[in-house]
Amino acid sequence: MVEPADKPSTAGQRLGAPESFGVSTLEPGLRPAAQPPGRQVSIRVQMLDDTQEVFQISQRSPGKVLFDLVCVHLNLSEGDYFGLEYQDQRKMTVWLDLLKPTLKQIRRPKNTILRFVVKFFPPDHTQLLEELTRYLFALQIKHDLACGHLICNDTSAALMVSHIIQSEIGDFDETQSWQHLLHNKYLPDQDAIRDKITDCHRKHVGQTPAESDYQLLEIARRLEMYGVRLHPAKDREGTKLSLAVAHIGVLVFQGYTKINAFNWSKVRKLSFKRKRFLIKLRADPAQNAHHDTLEFAMASRDCCKIFWKICVEYHAFFRLFEEPKPKPKPILFTRGSSFRFSGRTQKQIIDYVKDSELKKVPFERKHSKILSNSGMSPQSSSFRSQVPRESAMSVQVADEPDSTRLGRRAECNGSEEPPAATSTTNGFYDIPAAPGSDPTQSRQNHHGTGSAPEPQFLNPGPSCRANKESPGSEDSPEGSPHVVVNGNGSVNGRGTGSISVLGQSPEGRLLSPLTSPLLTDAGCVRHDEEDEARRKKFPTDKAYFIAKELLTTERTYLKDLQVITESFQSVAGKDEAFPDSVKNLISASYDPVYKFHQGFLKEVEQRLAQWEGRSNAHIKGDYQRIGDVLLKNIQGLRQLTVHLQKHSECLVELERACRSSRKAEAACRDFEQQRVCYLPLNIFLLRPLHRLLHYKLILERLCKHYPPTHDDFRDCRAALADISEMVLQLQGAMMKMENFQKLLELKKDLTGIDNLAIPGREFIRLGCLSKLSGKGLQQRMFFLFSDSLVYTSRGMTPSNQFKVHGQLPLYGMTIRESEEEWGVPHSFTLFGQRQSVVVAASCESEMERWVEDIRMAIDLAEQTSSPNTDLLSTSLSDNKLSEDGGAELESEDELCGSRSSLERQGHRGNTTVHVCWHRNTSVSMVDFSVAVENQLSGNLLRKFKNSNGWQKLWVVFTNFSLFFYKSHQDDYPLASLPLLGYSVTIPSESESIHKDYVFKLHFKSHVYYFRSESEYTFERWMEVIRSATCSASPSLPSTRKDLY
Repeated sequence: MVEPADKPSTAGQRLGAPESFGVSTLEPGLRPAAQPPGRQVSIRVQMLDDTQEVFQISQRSPGKVLFDLVCVHLNLSEGDYFGLEYQDQRKMTVWLDLLKPTLKQIRRPKNTILRFVVKFFPPDHTQLLEELTRYLFALQIKHDLACGHLICNDTSAALMVSHIIQSEIGDFDETQSWQHLLHNKYLPDQDAIRDKITDCHRKHVGQTPAESDYQLLEIARRLEMYGVRLHPAKDREGTKLSLAVAHIGVLVFQGYTKINAFNWSKVRKLSFKRKRFLIKLRADPAQNAHHDTLEFAMASRDCCKIFWKICVEYHAFFRLFEEPKPKPKPILFTRGSSFRFSGRTQKQIIDYVKDSELKKVPFERKHSKILSNSGMSPQSSSFRSQVPRESAMSVQVADEPDSTRLGRRAECNGSEEPPAATSTTNGFYDIPAAPGSDPTQSRQNHHGTGSAPEPQFLNPGPSCRANKESPGSEDSPEGSPHVVVNGNGSVNGRGTGSISVLGQSPEGRLLSPLTSPLLTDAGCVRHDEEDEARRKKFPTDKAYFIAKELLTTERTYLKDLQVITESFQSVAGKDEAFPDSVKNLISASYDPVYKFHQGFLKEVEQRLAQWEGRSNAHIKGDYQRIGDVLLKNIQGLRQLTVHLQKHSECLVELERACRSSRKAEAACRDFEQQRVCYLPLNIFLLRPLHRLLHYKLILERLCKHYPPTHDDFRDCRAALADISEMVLQLQGAMMKMENFQKLLELKKDLTGIDNLAIPGREFIRLGCLSKLSGKGLQQRMFFLFSDSLVYTSRGMTPSNQFKVHGQLPLYGMTIRESEEEWGVPHSFTLFGQRQSVVVAASCESEMERWVEDIRMAIDLAEQTSSPNTDLLSTSLSDNKLSEDGGAELESEDELCGSRSSLERQGHRGNTTVHVCWHRNTSVSMVDFSVAVENQLSGNLLRKFKNSNGWQKLWVVFTNFSLFFYKSHQDDYPLASLPLLGYSVTIPSESESIHKDYVFKLHFKSHVYYFRSESEYTFERWMEVIRSATCSASPSLPSTRKDLY
């Protein structure tokens, strides 16, 4: 026979693709193996879109040949996530074994229909790197919803169906949407929630089919029943249960509620004996050793074996680095099953798709009418995917030094390559422990970013049929179109170059307008011509990118408001330690602001969708402007000034409640340890005041860009006048609250100080200096306030606080450079009333900043009427360390290593103070104020020094750090990168970064590359990151600096 690679792709003729680019289970560069000679047999396969296709295989060919033909037919590179299932002669649904001959498994091929379905459900859909794969997964979810397999609440069901409808008919039209729901069955009880579905559909204006697939999978993956196939069983007491297998391990359900989960890292062996399925756990010293084997009774030995096989395959697919090798054949006797997983593991799939640089292949969405309805050509859709460019599994964490390592979950791939799992007696399956690891501990993954903790397609005919028939039924459903494909490239026995769908003309199909707009391939490096095409499809006006910055930062701002209005209020509402007055004050002050900005964000999203031409609503008008939206909403925001003025009172009252109640203080501290609270709680309370500054700066850039004759100039200028008035009205309170918030934050980092946050005291600078003592220079952390200078060292407390060594009142202090006197570079002497201290900075510029700020602070102290303000607690003598004792010096790797800011619970190990300690630098209050103005959000592509691919991430810059998310919809960041001490530059020619708009971040040996989408966004990211990496100095004027 002729190899499939020697003919035009079968998927090309049916789906409009020119060529086949990948075969699921083959290594790069290989083709499907030639089929063994013999009589050809027709096998029918039902696809996920309910079409049936016929494949010709040799009667002696293994299942892998048929599976590869299906994947070639679909142009599917990530085919290993899928499988072929059928109903055997025992009426049991089983998976086709790829290693055994197909006809030895399917006894009656003429009367059997195999179903091509999803077999392995990854924990995170962003690990699916191609749009076609995500589309097929979306069809599987649609099928599971219609059949009642995916159990969820009405809200989730309505939201998922709304995304399915959006992908099929486009933007909401009341008559069309209602008719579509009447004629299509998506849920068993769809009529009861029809109104909910339409309400959700209204909100998806401008969303492409690819984006709808992404949103559908994002919702589905969080459901408890996502990807779960229940296998009935009973425990030893006879209680009816169900077993299932997932990427994390073996699950136990009672009804549709998960009651237990046995992680792969805790399972030593899986086996079955007759009707009993056995799970042997690794020994746990804390528990009774006699309870390490769990036993479940299933309906029959065949049921046990079927479930055992899928467990073996799930473990190998998600946990191993490569396909397990076959066992050598025994010489005399065989023991146990020889079954093993066949195909590529998830890691191999991800690496293959990343390294192959596959071209995007258009494909047909069978049910989608969106392009034909809107009159758009297949090429008219721009690349707007929010899908991360690489799988979360592909991030090279070994190169991530600065707080970017995530909490690895044991269900992901292991850190070392485990030995291949082996089969033993009577279906035993030994699960190896990670080499060198404690078997009682969950194995941690050092090859992926992990996944966040967890947090469909039928017309009436196929839907009803799916409900009534088991997968792979031997009765062929009538009326389904099918395609006949064989290994020789012939159709229905005729050697032709095209594939005919029965009942349709090839000519009509070739001209079909249903070709899907493609998402950017996740994990693949785009070609330069594709980059150019992508840029041409977006508006290029600078005003568009300014408006897009408004959109991206507004999304982050709304998420920050949710921390107060939802997360914190939920905690405070359950805790009686918080007075009702404080709860009511926060609720009354922040809830109206949050509701207002929800509407504002929706208007901005709709305007940007219209600006980009994404909406297929039939509307007229000039929508390539943003000033009118800003003017309308800023005028509305002025009505909320009374609430904004209360925010400083909220901060004061919350601090008062924490001082008066240890329970309230503990509740706030515990809340700050939650991942959703990625910044100090008090910063979130000040976010609405900071946002006013952002609006002002955005409007200033728009007014500077527009000529006075531009249609949008007048609205922007009027909005700028309104917001400037609001900023001027609230700026005094804002500056005071920023200072108060910083004093409260420092109070948490210091031990041995009382009454830090008192009226009149201002924070000026903190940072690392070397203090000269009897044992030489020792690293100390200095805190400069308007009335005193405090020096500390890092203590050994569980909370990693800094212990105070001493205090130098600024009243009457003098300062003198003393490099020549002591022979220490960049040193200066502080002469106080009670003692003198010699300190040295890390560099000349650092010394100049300290000297300037100390002199300014001395002048402020001279102007006060209270020359002696004692910061130190009365018990300082008990806490004070000997100056001859060495300070605890921790390496940079302690900050950058395995304990990221999102992992280290129970202590403050990665605050700005600690970053300054490790990076040997300093930061001033002016720097904090500048950082407030320079917050930024948006999508960036990230690349490590030694990696090849670019990963698309949602990045938020705030508080001198970059926070990384998979998408803007995530509730908390996956990782963070503190930028203090880093340098930002443009890559040199020798680094071979042949891409536009790339900047480089480096600190010592740590190097990261980031790539933006346009010249404007590139300049903005460079600007804001420089504000964090370069401290404010006399050469850098700042209007806010002048306030000090």
